[in-house]
Amino acid sequence: MSLQIIIVILLTFIIHLISTLSYSVRIVGTRTGKIAISFALFNIMVLISRTSNSFQAPLLAKWVENNINADIHPGNFEIRLIILATSLATIFGAIMIPTFQRILSKAVINFSLQKSIPKLILHSFTKTGIKQIRREIKVPHKDNFKFISKFHFPIKIFIFNILAVAILTVGVLSSLYAGFITPELRTTASTLSSIVNGLATILMFVVIDPYLSVLTDEVVEKKYKESDFRTIIRIMVFSRFLGTLAAQFLFLPFSEFIAGIARLL
Repeated sequence: MSLQIIIVILLTFIIHLISTLSYSVRIVGTRTGKIAISFALFNIMVLISRTSNSFQAPLLAKWVENNINADIHPGNFEIRLIILATSLATIFGAIMIPTFQRILSKAVINFSLQKSIPKLILHSFTKTGIKQIRREIKVPHKDNFKFISKFHFPIKIFIFNILAVAILTVGVLSSLYAGFITPELRTTASTLSSIVNGLATILMFVVIDPYLSVLTDEVVEKKYKESDFRTIIRIMVFSRFLGTLAAQFLFLPFSEFIAGIARLL
C-alpha cells in the first residue's frame, strides 16, 4: 500500500469523525440554549475537516495518475479500505459523542463569558483546562447503543440519511476511480463528482437538515423532550453508519455511471 493511500485513509477518518461529531452539536445547543455559539465553536473543527478534504482528493488523484502512467490497474481494494475508514470513523465518533458534547458544552459556557476564541483555545492547553477536559471524559452507557425499534421516527428521514451519506462517501472516490475505467477521459471523470453528490446535497439541505433544525428549536422551546431528541440523534448516527456500509455497494456502479457520462460529454 502506497504512502499516498495511507495518508488518504487517515484524512478520510478525520473528515468522517468530525462529520459524526457534528450531530452532537445540536444536543449541546439545546442543553445550553446557545445554538448559534455551539455551531460557531464547532466550525473550528469544520475547518480541520475542510483542510483534510482539500488534501484528500489531490493525493488520491495523484495515486490514480501514477498508476495509469505506469499502466497499472491496482483494483479497488485500496478504495474499499478508504470507505471502510469512514465506517470506523463513524463508530469511533459515536463512542466519542458523550465526551465531546460535555467538552463542547463547557466551551460554549466559557466562550459566553470570555467572548474570545484565542483565549478559549489557549485555556484548553493550560493545566486547568486539561484537567477540565479529563473530567469530562465519559464512556457511553450501553443503553445508548440499543436500537429503539418502537421509537417514533420518520422512516423516510432514516432512509434518506443512509442514501445521502452513502452518496457523499463515494462521490469523489467514484469520480477518481472512473479514471481507471476511462483512462483517456480521467480528467473529465474526476470533475463529475458533483453529478453524484448533487442528489445527496439536495437530500441533506432540503429534507434532513430542516427536520433536525425544527426539532432542535422545539427542544429549546420545551415543545419536544430532550431525551427523545437525543434518541433521534443516536438513530441518525446509526443511519450514518449504515450509509457508510451502503457506500461499499454503490462505489463501483457509480464509478461506471460517471465513466459513462464522461464518454457521452
